[in-house]
Amino acid sequence: MQVSRMAGSLIGSEIIKIGNEVNDMIRKGEQICNLTIGDFDPSIFPIPQELQAEITRAYAAGHTNYPPANGMAGLREAAAGFTQARQGLQYSPNDFLVAGGSRPLIYAAYLALVDPGDRVVFPVPSWNNNHYCHLSAAEAVMVETRPENNFMPTAEELAPHLAGATLLALCSPLNPTGTVFSREGLEAICDLVLAENRRRQPHEKPLYLLYDQIYWLLTFGQTQHYDPVNLRPELRDYTIYIDGISKCLAATGVRVGYAFGPSGVIDRMKAILGHVGAWAPKAEQVATAQYLPQTAAVDAYLVGFKARIQRSLDTLHRGLQVLKADGLPVDSMVPMGAIYLTAQLDVLGRTTPTGQVLNTTKELTSYLISEARLALVPFSAFGTDGAAPWFRMSVGGASLEAIEAALPRLRAALEVLQPHKAHVEVV
Repeated sequence: MQVSRMAGSLIGSEIIKIGNEVNDMIRKGEQICNLTIGDFDPSIFPIPQELQAEITRAYAAGHTNYPPANGMAGLREAAAGFTQARQGLQYSPNDFLVAGGSRPLIYAAYLALVDPGDRVVFPVPSWNNNHYCHLSAAEAVMVETRPENNFMPTAEELAPHLAGATLLALCSPLNPTGTVFSREGLEAICDLVLAENRRRQPHEKPLYLLYDQIYWLLTFGQTQHYDPVNLRPELRDYTIYIDGISKCLAATGVRVGYAFGPSGVIDRMKAILGHVGAWAPKAEQVATAQYLPQTAAVDAYLVGFKARIQRSLDTLHRGLQVLKADGLPVDSMVPMGAIYLTAQLDVLGRTTPTGQVLNTTKELTSYLISEARLALVPFSAFGTDGAAPWFRMSVGGASLEAIEAALPRLRAALEVLQPHKAHVEVV
């Protein structure tokens, strides 16, 4: 059977593949600590009770028909008010676009801005930008980041790649690392984008900035979230924000996301999604519009929710630091935001008790699932080299007790690994 070149060469999500394999094992009775998918177990992290009640009321009221293609007016007004009150970003409700989560919004932004062959610059590790480039026939320019910078891109790393590019795709807090931009770091990147646009002629496309801040309400300790337009108001004409309730309210299945930005770009995104039909369900839109203005309820939920997320992240981080102190070749970064911990398991090249040499992070991932009953996602699923020993640990789908129980199993699985002895032929 013949299909399009795009479809025929499309690569599936490595994250979903690993997650599906683990879920199949769990359904068969295996006890596995699943730290793969960036999702939430609702028995551990339920959505706000007030939001659930509003959804129930909306269905009871008969909100089961098509919503407007660009989103319910009440929700766009509520999202605009929420954004202005909490971030100080003032956008008209007409400059908001609602969809079924952030994925269709990111895809619509790519299709609205990028022509086949246009260059899209993004750092790696990075969630899904390589796939969006493939879907839009863009040229992906992947910029390797470094652990010493918390895997956040720097202006120096991005600068050589921006000339002639159409889109710079950034995310903070970052999926997969759970790290964030510093004010100074993001300011320097913003200045690069402004300087590049000043160099361009009127007939040239500008360099747009896609800013995914879906995790922005989930920061910990003294960590602060920064965004381009607040730092550099001149970027307003070039910045498209991706936002929504999926992560900050543990509402991944509720499917309410929204984008906002320059009117001309948002209008084209509306037209694209109008043909796709990627809207969020009407009842959920009505409910979210009722919930977002409930400031006290939102704040109360976030306090408890963030505390539990941070407790799980801190437990993982402390556990890995204990293993490191005991001489095992592991490390982790202090959690700053989102639901992810960055972990280093520097055991590639070692041999398992069965004689297998672990040459890649995929092989190490399989070993940990079978021997430690612990499922992680290697950074190779996010565009980095398969020999880089870095992993994402996502805490939304596992209980604190499951995480605590997995740490001794991880220790045991790592302690039995032996340095690989190359075969030497004796003549």
